[in-house]
Amino acid sequence: MATRKIKVLCVHGLGNHTDGTWEGRWAAAVREAFPLPPNSKLEFEFLNYDPIFQDTDLSFVSTMEALAKLGWSGLSSVFGRRRGLFSGVTDRIRWTAGYVVAWCADDAFKKRTREFMLSQVAEKKPDIILAHSLGSLLTYDAFAHKDADAAAVKKVLKKAVYVTFGSQLNNPFVLKNLTNGRISELEVDFWHHLYNEHDDVFTRPIVNIGADNFRQTLTPFDIDGIADHDATEYLSHPQTVADVWMPYATLVGQTRRTIKAVRGITGKRKKAQKALLVGINEYPAVSDRLEGCVNDVFTMSELLQRGGMPASSIRTCLNNRATASGILERLEWLLDDPKPGDELVFYYSGHGARYPEYGPDGEPDHFVETLVPWDFAWSEETSIADKQIYKLYSQLPYDVRLVMIFDCCNSGGIHKSGGAAIRGIAPPDDVRHRELKWDMATSTWVGRDFQRINEDFTPNADDAEKYFGPMGATQRIGRASMLRGLSQKQFEQLKKKDSRKADGAYLPVIIEACRADQFAYEYRHGVTSHGAFTYNLAKILRQRKRISFADLVEETRQELDDLEFDQVPCILGPSQVVESHIPWLG
Repeated sequence: MATRKIKVLCVHGLGNHTDGTWEGRWAAAVREAFPLPPNSKLEFEFLNYDPIFQDTDLSFVSTMEALAKLGWSGLSSVFGRRRGLFSGVTDRIRWTAGYVVAWCADDAFKKRTREFMLSQVAEKKPDIILAHSLGSLLTYDAFAHKDADAAAVKKVLKKAVYVTFGSQLNNPFVLKNLTNGRISELEVDFWHHLYNEHDDVFTRPIVNIGADNFRQTLTPFDIDGIADHDATEYLSHPQTVADVWMPYATLVGQTRRTIKAVRGITGKRKKAQKALLVGINEYPAVSDRLEGCVNDVFTMSELLQRGGMPASSIRTCLNNRATASGILERLEWLLDDPKPGDELVFYYSGHGARYPEYGPDGEPDHFVETLVPWDFAWSEETSIADKQIYKLYSQLPYDVRLVMIFDCCNSGGIHKSGGAAIRGIAPPDDVRHRELKWDMATSTWVGRDFQRINEDFTPNADDAEKYFGPMGATQRIGRASMLRGLSQKQFEQLKKKDSRKADGAYLPVIIEACRADQFAYEYRHGVTSHGAFTYNLAKILRQRKRISFADLVEETRQELDDLEFDQVPCILGPSQVVESHIPWLG
């Protein structure tokens, strides 16, 4: 019997690889970890792209600026809090940041690396492609591009197993500037992503992209310095052996049906219906306590079950159980293993807030909109803001129906209106001071002029406010605003050039109790308290058997207006979904 060759194409990370020492170390690590099938042998090819990067001149200043961009958007906790960003940074990390940012920003640069990668794939015809760190960005950019549709490349990729590790691909800066906020499904046989939570070089996990041919494997190892970014440690990790090498060895020469069975690919499944309902009345501070939030949760559970959602698919999180970590853990459950057609609901009733946050230069430069968990303390760690949850929803398949409903407000304050409590809290003075400056001319405190997040995102002022708040400087919940970097003009150009990238990050249907500059009130119906918004929304849903999301919000607005509540419910989402009928209405 002829010996079967398993061709392995290796693409290194950043660093000087001209001496070739990395080749022997990679090959040895794979050979030791790989349970080679009978009559098979591993054959390695090594790609060195260093010559393409040699003409890139990086100054110390440019690398530090790049470090701020990559680090502020996704630096590991090894560097502590944001204002301690640069402590403990090695030259290698700094230069990695510089090259990643320079490459992301230069289309001609990317074209050169893309052409190189695709030509090598067509020539080498690998069975396995291993890509580390910056190499994972270069290969992903090539494989996700329309140029990969060339017959000679496509034929190879369709049969190839792609393994990325130590990758910056899901770093928010890279997502925004390289992929337009969205990781594409790749037309490879299978894509394994190895993630080490201790890897300090701007790496991030990739979750919930919903592709049958993608799997993330957790490969934790913690070594002093940046050795926890080492390629050979990833390649020889026990979980890599269990999830990548052993299955591959088992599947050599097997039928497609057997391969799918081993990988757990079972084809289409029945759509999932799940809901997470959060309500908080009993905040620790007596002055913050509300009365109708738990009632709202039970109301929403009733409505969903009336519409056919199984009770076993609805989870609630109430009062002191609704901590930041408690809510996040349940959101992970809600959004786990998404598939097209799934119907998911995240409902929140409680306080909301907005506070100024520090940017990459250590100065306050934007606002953060947040839900207020039971243990909220005006910090990132105790918030449920978009920074905490965007990674869970931004890569969902477009055909998943995720609806976020928020009966809270983010204007803050301690206002009462005719005995009606509002569902928002104001920041303490030391936090509020971040957004203020002393005006010499008027001898008063005035607001700072924060820079707009994406000034040219849309010419429509109402749409811009829905995404970025009244001043255009707020990271609003559910919008993945840190991933939306294109102007309207750039979007139109990209749509013509590469329509697969144009749509960007997933956008849920977001229904809110009021505008960003308004209050959301409680309503006392007889002796029972509810959110004014939820009470009227539920009233309409009980009356209607068929209604669109847009009409539901408009009719709720009319009901609130009739009751003389000064709050205007809002809706944001893909237009075709917003205008569609609500699926969980019996």
